[in-house]
Amino acid sequence: MNKTAYPLLSETEYAKRLTPPSGKISMVLDTDTFNEIDDQFAVIYALAAGEKMEVEAFYAAPFFNELSSGPADGMEKSYLELLKIRGLMGREDIPVLRGSESYMATEHAPVDSEAARDLVDRAMKRDPDNPLYVVAIGAITNVASAIAMEPAIIERIVVVWLGGHTLEWGDTKEFNLQQDLHASRIVMDIGVPLVLAPCMGVASNLRTTLSEVRDYVRPQGEIGEYLYETFRNCREDHFAYSRVIWDIAVIAWLVQPDWAPSHLMPSPRISEDCRWGIDPSRHLIRYIRYIDRDAVFKDLFQRLAKL
Repeated sequence: MNKTAYPLLSETEYAKRLTPPSGKISMVLDTDTFNEIDDQFAVIYALAAGEKMEVEAFYAAPFFNELSSGPADGMEKSYLELLKIRGLMGREDIPVLRGSESYMATEHAPVDSEAARDLVDRAMKRDPDNPLYVVAIGAITNVASAIAMEPAIIERIVVVWLGGHTLEWGDTKEFNLQQDLHASRIVMDIGVPLVLAPCMGVASNLRTTLSEVRDYVRPQGEIGEYLYETFRNCREDHFAYSRVIWDIAVIAWLVQPDWAPSHLMPSPRISEDCRWGIDPSRHLIRYIRYIDRDAVFKDLFQRLAKL
């Protein structure tokens, strides 16, 4: 990859940009909302934390698994699910935009979409001292495509991504990361300010059960019933079963960074077989190394009760 096409910040600038936010931020949320049951919780959590973050737009991300016939179908189903949640929350003021219908064919080939173009437009209007937070909880295709379309947005955004596993894990063959390896490498390689929330070893702490959701989520009106039914329908047998609500990890870090201790480190490389490689000469990212499960769910349940 020709890195000279991308602006590179100084180490001081990375440290400043990656300092956990103390005030209210503006953000866009890029999500494969129909892929799992955790995205729904994350979307609603972000909207419920209005004093901490203003959601400017939702982007539908592609996904391909047993719930879709391909990336385009996954993106469309996610788009429709976002419209449903937006209606339940009474937030029709927030635009929902379709994202990529395919993954990147090469690291030099952005996938054009409404979402990628909207991200470029929003980011280019930002003051570099007041960046747009790009919160991604799916395959990173839309975000990487926007960066490849207009590299200057690197100076105006901070990406917060749930992707990969911890550095100590045997591999990083995680769903978000490995779906679009080209896009994942772009966000790791080209110097965009990045906060990385690993899945196994960090977000995997965020487990809850049907009984807990029944007690603390279901009573909270139409939204509570929606989340409860979504959780209940994910599995036929819930006996002695807990499920990870992965995606709320990034929202929780934005709400209260103390719940998710992190540190600056050189951005790791991603090998062809999806393993991390450490190179001390690389630019800095912020790496989340732990998350306090109880603090996060307590905050989420309390916010749902106030909706």
